[in-house]
Amino acid sequence: MPDTDDRGGSLAATPAQTIGPFFGHALPVPDGGRIAPEGHPDAVTVHGLVRDGAGVPVPDALLEFWQAGPDGSLAGAPGSLRRDPREQAPAPPERLTPRPPLGALLGRDGAVFTGFGRVPTDAGGRYAVRTLRPAAAGRSNAAPHLAVCVHARGLLHHLFTRVYFPEHTAAHATDPLLAQLPEERARTLLARPDGPGRYRFDVQLQQSADGAFEETVFLAFR
Repeated sequence: MPDTDDRGGSLAATPAQTIGPFFGHALPVPDGGRIAPEGHPDAVTVHGLVRDGAGVPVPDALLEFWQAGPDGSLAGAPGSLRRDPREQAPAPPERLTPRPPLGALLGRDGAVFTGFGRVPTDAGGRYAVRTLRPAAAGRSNAAPHLAVCVHARGLLHHLFTRVYFPEHTAAHATDPLLAQLPEERARTLLARPDGPGRYRFDVQLQQSADGAFEETVFLAFR
């Protein structure tokens, strides 16, 4: 497009366009943060805060988690967000009596490790998932981690990052990603202990102007 108008004057730059609409209100699913089987003795909670560039909590972000199991398996539970097809299909015209209650989800039964979770942030920008610590998977020198995808209003693209656990110091030294980052940047990918069976991992979408919050490292995917 020309950058001047009919009289030769300069035109203002077109504002950046974000993807959307963002259906953050519709994508969360019941028990989306329940990755570990219910009552599993080794389950841990990973929780935190999503903040924008001003350090303000983001109340309607959506985070998706993928991970290997404690044995390094990537099998997970395919279809763990699968909905009851009867809920999607229109009612037969001859149906005269109300339908029986239908389960919203078929594949998330609380008994199987799903390997996948999807949770929204609350009004305070907080999220939480209940899961099992992963084992290393993929590359032989990779450290155990959770893969995270962040969706939020105003983003041009969804963002990918990782959560590493503090117990694997030796593995962090050889991890292909962590090993090439400066210490202050690698630190943004480390969860920190927050009580028995709890880890805190905050997502900073953009570095704050005063430098109080370091931007989380996000990954480029082609």
